Order: sequence, then C-alpha cells, then structure tokens
Amino acid sequence: METKRFNFPETVPLVQWECGTIRVRNSRVSLDTIVIRTRMGDTVKRIHSGFPTVSVSQIKEILAWYEDHKAEADEYLQQREAEGERIRQWIESQPGYKERHEKLLRCRDELRRRKAQLSKV
Repeated sequence: METKRFNFPETVPLVQWECGTIRVRNSRVSLDTIVIRTRMGDTVKRIHSGFPTVSVSQIKEILAWYEDHKAEADEYLQQREAEGERIRQWIESQPGYKERHEKLLRCRDELRRRKAQLSKV
C-alpha cells in the first residue's frame, strides 16, 4: 500500500519521514499520537505534559492543520492503523510467539505480586 505524501506549509510543525511516518518537526512524536490523544479527550496541555518536546503552540498548530485536512489525514491514519494491525498479526503468527507472550505475562504478574507484598511491609 502506497503511503500518501504530504507537503506541509512552514507554519505547520510536521514533517513526513522517508518511511511515510508523519512526525512533529525535530521530535519523534507522531501525528498519530497527537490525534489519538485528542480523541481520547486529552487537552493540549495534557498532551504537552506527556510529550514535553512538543510545545503547546505546536500542538495547537498541528490540530488546526488536522481539522483543515481531516479527510486526507484520517485516510493516512487509517492506513497506519491497518499497517500496524498487519504487523501485529505477523508477529503473533511467528513460531513460539504464544509461549513467549505467556511467559512474559507470568513474569509481569509475578513482579506485580512482589511489588504488592513489598508495599504492605
């Protein structure tokens, strides 16, 4: 699937990497992250507190661009989600995945149990 290419105006702090990923200029924070956090109900300030390398004004500019280009941006985001799902399915289909995954879950649960015991002391 060919990733849509965008040309962002200088006023919009987004860049599209060669691989097709759209990120905030001079950071690794993706457009996906900002849009998803907004959809989850996070405020601009809360997004900034979670990703302090992206300024409040950058987040506002990105969200304004997103609203003005919603149809094409949503198409891009849907492609990214589909690609992520394809990769997840491939990973889960690898030999030994289920056993390794279950072992990690057991280890996680054991760490949580130990942490809970330590907090009682």
